[in-house]
Amino acid sequence: MPKLPTDLSGQDVRTALERRQFEFRRQKGSHMILARTEPACRVVVPDHKQVRVGTLRRIISQAGLTVEDFLKAVEGD
Repeated sequence: MPKLPTDLSGQDVRTALERRQFEFRRQKGSHMILARTEPACRVVVPDHKQVRVGTLRRIISQAGLTVEDFLKAVEGD
């Protein structure tokens, strides 16, 4: 399994998820809520300067993505 980058911000994670058909729904405080309809899924992303690796792994898992697919989305593929 490839290593996850440790320098991703909440906005970087949001951009990557939006490339995988997630839509920004709302924000309350420092928590951004993104969702997609097919298949139905909702994830909460902290709007921090640096998202911790454990938090990032949980977000990827909840989104139903693989680490490889997420890293491709981060790169812009």
